[in-house]
Amino acid sequence: MSVRPSREILRRKSRQIFVGNVPVGGDAPISVQTMTNTLTTDVAGTVAQIKAAEAAGVDIVRVSCPDEESTAALKHIIAQVSVPVVADIHFHYKRAIEAAEAGAACLRINPGNIGSADRVREVVKAAKDHGCSMRIGVNAGSLDKHLLEKYGEPCPEAMVESAMEHARILEDNDFREFKISVKASDVFLAVAAYQGLAEACDYPLHLGITEAGGLRGGTVKSAIGMGNLLWAGIGDTIRVSLSAPVEDEVKVGYEILKSLGLRTRGVNIVSCPSCARQGFNVIETVATLEQRLAHITTPVTLSIIGCVVNGPGEARETQIGLTGGGQDNHMVYVAGVPDHKIDSVAMVDHIVGLVEQKAAALDAARVLPKKFME
Repeated sequence: MSVRPSREILRRKSRQIFVGNVPVGGDAPISVQTMTNTLTTDVAGTVAQIKAAEAAGVDIVRVSCPDEESTAALKHIIAQVSVPVVADIHFHYKRAIEAAEAGAACLRINPGNIGSADRVREVVKAAKDHGCSMRIGVNAGSLDKHLLEKYGEPCPEAMVESAMEHARILEDNDFREFKISVKASDVFLAVAAYQGLAEACDYPLHLGITEAGGLRGGTVKSAIGMGNLLWAGIGDTIRVSLSAPVEDEVKVGYEILKSLGLRTRGVNIVSCPSCARQGFNVIETVATLEQRLAHITTPVTLSIIGCVVNGPGEARETQIGLTGGGQDNHMVYVAGVPDHKIDSVAMVDHIVGLVEQKAAALDAARVLPKKFME
């Protein structure tokens, strides 16, 4: 007797914080983040980029605030977008205070890098006064000098120790509304560091393979690294770092989560790579459907298979299915069973209509808020 493999991922128990109105950690859905690459002083350009990310489903967006002009622009950006905005701060504590005053939902800052204990207290006070959470962001490429001297090179132990040193500074100031990341461009180093950090604390973890590369290579590295961690139940929010448009980071992030059943936003297309048996051009059809169904946020499963070898079996597992048939006569499946036939000319429009109808029916039946049913 065969046993169906379990699809349940037991997530690490972490405390919950809020980034604006988005819960991170605890039993909250794993949120998807991105970061703008415009000059923050370019308010219109930055807002346009955030709105593109919003359309792709982003939960949280980070912007860099390297100078006073950027934090001055921040309040105008925040006023025009719907998602919480994280202010990326590096060394100057005054930028963190200005960002909190401007309405940032979270400060990405390493408290050990901003100077004296008095400065840390000022930043923590600003965060408390304005309802900001924080992210401690450790990066293998910029570890503290004393840790490099101690360990000789960036390693998981050094990254975890750095994270916990920064965490203790905030704890000593009675501040625990923070999450932690320990990113590296090396997949093995990043995964090992996150595994160590997951054992060392119960704070929510922000996952990322930093400087992962372009769209194709960066997607693969991120999927391997973050996929390993997420499968093990580690991770509360993710950012896919790509040398690509911000909306692509969001889309890849959702695809990683969808593949593990952790978020199911939008249409999940199961399709074959095609071969000589195909009854229609599968690759072209799938590309067209991905584009035309991109507006749907409701979880719907769709199978597009070119022939009858695997088509019926895949269609049984999806809400809507299409299997290529002979003589330009293809079978459409609804709820896993053969329903009717369609020709190639009408096929794409017909499938789009069926998916839209299914999404509308599911939306009408929903009780919980749409955003976090995903």
